Amino acid sequence: MTDFIRPFNQIHISDTAIVGGKNASLGEMITSLSSAGIRVPEGFATTASAFWYFLDSNKLREPLHKLMDQLDKTDFSNLSQTGEQARQLILSATLPRDLAEIIQHTYFNLCMPGETVAVRSSATAEDLPQASFAGQHESYLNIHGGDNILKAVKDCFASLYTNRAIKYREDQGFPHHKVALSVGIQKMVRSDKACSGIGFTLEPESGFRDIVHLSGVWGLGENIVQGAITPDEFYVFKPTLKQGKDAIIQKRLGTKEKTLIYAEQNSNNSTINIDTPLEKRNRYVLTSQEIELLAKWAIVIEDHYQQPMDIEWAKDGYTNELFIIQARPETVHSHNKKQVITEYSLKKKGKVLAQGEAIGTKVTNGIARILDSPKEADKLQPGEIIITDITSPDWDPILKKAAAIVTNKGGRTSHASIVARELGVPAIVGAGNATGSVREGSQITISCCEGRTGFVYEGKLEYAEKETDVSKITMPDTTQPMLITGDPEKAFQLSMYPNNGVGLMRMEFIITHHIRIHPMALVKFDAIGDPQVKNEILKLTSAYPDKKEYFIEKLSEGIATIAAAFYPKDVIVRMSDFKTNEYANLLGGKDFEPSEENPMIGFRGASRYYNERYKEGFRLECAAIKKVREKMGFQHVKVMIPFCRTVEEGKKVLDVMKEFGLNRQQDPSLEIYMMVEIPSNVLQADEFADLFNGFSIGSNDLTQLTLGIDRDSSIVSDLFSEQNKSARTMISMAIEKAKAKHIKIGLCGQAPSDFPEFTRFLVEAGIDSISFNADALLKGIENIHKAEKHLSLSM
Repeated sequence: MTDFIRPFNQIHISDTAIVGGKNASLGEMITSLSSAGIRVPEGFATTASAFWYFLDSNKLREPLHKLMDQLDKTDFSNLSQTGEQARQLILSATLPRDLAEIIQHTYFNLCMPGETVAVRSSATAEDLPQASFAGQHESYLNIHGGDNILKAVKDCFASLYTNRAIKYREDQGFPHHKVALSVGIQKMVRSDKACSGIGFTLEPESGFRDIVHLSGVWGLGENIVQGAITPDEFYVFKPTLKQGKDAIIQKRLGTKEKTLIYAEQNSNNSTINIDTPLEKRNRYVLTSQEIELLAKWAIVIEDHYQQPMDIEWAKDGYTNELFIIQARPETVHSHNKKQVITEYSLKKKGKVLAQGEAIGTKVTNGIARILDSPKEADKLQPGEIIITDITSPDWDPILKKAAAIVTNKGGRTSHASIVARELGVPAIVGAGNATGSVREGSQITISCCEGRTGFVYEGKLEYAEKETDVSKITMPDTTQPMLITGDPEKAFQLSMYPNNGVGLMRMEFIITHHIRIHPMALVKFDAIGDPQVKNEILKLTSAYPDKKEYFIEKLSEGIATIAAAFYPKDVIVRMSDFKTNEYANLLGGKDFEPSEENPMIGFRGASRYYNERYKEGFRLECAAIKKVREKMGFQHVKVMIPFCRTVEEGKKVLDVMKEFGLNRQQDPSLEIYMMVEIPSNVLQADEFADLFNGFSIGSNDLTQLTLGIDRDSSIVSDLFSEQNKSARTMISMAIEKAKAKHIKIGLCGQAPSDFPEFTRFLVEAGIDSISFNADALLKGIENIHKAEKHLSLSM
């Protein structure tokens, strides 16, 4: 009879054909990873032999075979009817007494009176041991009592013939009669009293391998899978975690408006969704220590299996212990060996009907089909776009016909998100009221190419698609191509491009889009005059007793995300360079910014950092840099000072930075660069070089100030050109003086990608690096190659 039961502590991954992938993985972790401190709840599994014994005892093999033979395998018109009949055959059958007795006996040995178990399906096929079957079958939670266990086991057996499981096997070419169902019976982790979630040992959108991505909700994790709510999200950087640094590079607070808990034992439902108290909505489900512990476990699991993994975790509300309750291979990025970058871009934008979290980076258009449930599958034509409230595994057969998916609810790890990635179609989740704002049958465009936010546009918009095989791109010999960026949401995707790091990381994007508040409004909150602005700031900073910490944390997370994406290559972060009119647009900014006639050459850049109007705001910027470099371990981050007019001003700024903890004497690895964008920077470059570790030429500002042109003025904009002889002279002088002082010098600007002759000029002058926007990088690399080749031929 032991052929029918296997305790988890006697199961290994090699037993997949006997107990299925899910149970084999649980057994493998208990037997092989417990010594590493990883906790997995105890349990046991019924074997494939037990399933075949059940079918044979009830003479079900032949009737099930006949049912599957009559399935319409073209249109699946009778899928629902066939599945219902197959499930009924199993549910009407009886578990053999000897099988029922050993299941109950093992259950009573596993559990103390009153303890409950999870009963989970784990499909397997002897000839197809690597088949995943993920999410195709049922699980039952909070089960207790011998009779209830047997019922749940039979319900799991019947779930081998859910409509989605039948369709899945047909799609994968798996013979129905060769697939068995193992049932895992596992001690419950009482996450209904705490929290639970899922994790990936890579970044799920880009496939970036050095990240552990965790998400979590209060209560049971089904709310994440179903996409019913937006979970908390945590990004942990593997290399610095292994170094013992503060490796959590990003935390995102989810809405978590519902908490799934177990219903009372006499209830008709096993679980109920209750409203989450406001205090818990505004609190992360995990502490930093718990996040890092789960990330360490995830890395151990990944190393053991030698491939990226998709895990489920849960915290017990009674013991406060964390557990891993499932681990399976990640299926989207781990098998994608192509080094092809496909870039999508809209040729024009239209009216936004809805927006939410973007899944993928694609753009597509089609007819909007609003569906309430999978029962309306006949309404959807291939290539149409599904608009719905929420999806679950029952939607899988219909989702495969869709060109895109839009859901009102859900986050990046919801069911719709996971399926969209697997199918390679764009999705927008958590779009609010898309089912109300998008008209049924209308033509729409789904855009996921604009960063983390995805947009549903009215009408059929034109878009461009460009594919590049980056494995065929060779890097230049001497001149380093680098990136210009500032958006943390695009960092992991951009890191896949050929590059030598980030030559210009603008922090303004993070301040505008993620912080939104003027730093001085956090320093001097009581000085804000507008009560409405005050209320908005209070909302944004509600989780921070010290409002200044909000700015430091958000800015450091944004910088750290970009630093992680390009680790260990140089990432040069430019300190803030808003003009006064731009600063004034931040929340609370109008109370702290002067009105200037010409902000372009006014109170900007270095002049702000030591001025009492902004000095305390600059302190917060320095604190974020210090945290990124010292606590988080990103010492490849360099700092750059913009718009430094005089040598004396440079000395003042460096003194203030030293006062705020960025001291090169105490930290010799810290490098501080200066933007060369004012004629005085060129004329006194040798003196500035004695203060700074390197230069970066800002060709736009240097050109406009050399030629006396306001580049924001459309009237004289046609005179603006980096190709102008005077501008070139300034640039070549700066390069020459930097070389004489043996410090690095680069250039940031559009011209080297637009004009091959300008790139040739820079290469011949001896520039160390050229930084490009992402859309110009590949063309820029091509131009550098041509310039280096021309230089070598002329020597």
